[in-house]
Amino acid sequence: MPTSTNRTKWPITGGAVSVQPGWFPGHSLALFYINMGYGNEPLNMSHAMLPMFQIAGPSNTQYDGTFCLPQVPLPANFPLKIGDNATIQIVEAAQHGAALYNCADITFADPKDVPEVNSSNCFNSTEIKFNLVYSTAEESAAQSAVLFNSMSLLLPLVMMVASWIYL
Repeated sequence: MPTSTNRTKWPITGGAVSVQPGWFPGHSLALFYINMGYGNEPLNMSHAMLPMFQIAGPSNTQYDGTFCLPQVPLPANFPLKIGDNATIQIVEAAQHGAALYNCADITFADPKDVPEVNSSNCFNSTEIKFNLVYSTAEESAAQSAVLFNSMSLLLPLVMMVASWIYL
C-alpha cells in the first residue's frame, strides 16, 4: 500500500495512541502490538514501541469504548530528528486468531507543535480492562534428556529392588 501524503505530526519525545478495539465483533479479548517503521516507505515494522498487552472488552459482539495510552515511547536506540517520517502500526490479534492492522503515517515534530493530550482526546472507557500477559520458562530439551537418561540408568536398579521386595 502506498505511503500517505497526509502525515500526522507526532512528538519527537513520544506521544499518545488511542484505539477503539470493539469496532468489529469477536474482540472481547485481544492482544495488542504497537510497532514503528522508519522512513517514507518502511520496509518493516519490527521496532516495538511497547511490550505486547491484552485488553478484555465487555462483549464478544461489537461494542463502544476506547482506550488511550497517553505517552507511548519511541523505540530505543534509533536516531531521529524533527521532520523525519515514520509509520506507527497497531496490531490487534483477536481471541479467534484474526488480526486487524492499522497504520498512521507520522512526521516527528517538536512537542510544542503538536496538539496537547488531554481528557477530551485521550480517555479510557470503564468497560475495557487490561490483563497481564506473561510466560513461563519451559524445561529445555537438554534438561529433559539428562533427567530421562538419569532415570533410565536407575530403572534397572529400582526394578531389581522391587522384585526383591515382592519375593
